[in-house]
Amino acid sequence: MTVRSVIRLADWTIGPDRAPGASGPVYEVECTTCMERSDADENRRPPEDWALRHAGRNPDHRGFRAIITSFLRVTPAPGNPLHRAMS
Repeated sequence: MTVRSVIRLADWTIGPDRAPGASGPVYEVECTTCMERSDADENRRPPEDWALRHAGRNPDHRGFRAIITSFLRVTPAPGNPLHRAMS
């Protein structure tokens, strides 16, 4: 076996995905009694409204889990050889 290339350690950064067309956070709410879940939405209000309606239909279902999915992007940091290629 021969080594064709060596990749050295390089710095990267991670943060919110701000690429064109990238999604913002996505919100969901899950009932902790029955595990039923709202639809996902980019706005918090529809899942929260779902939780209120669910509790209204099921008065003993009062605990809910907020599920927030955020999208991240990793990019080469200055000094990383790939940083120039991304500029």
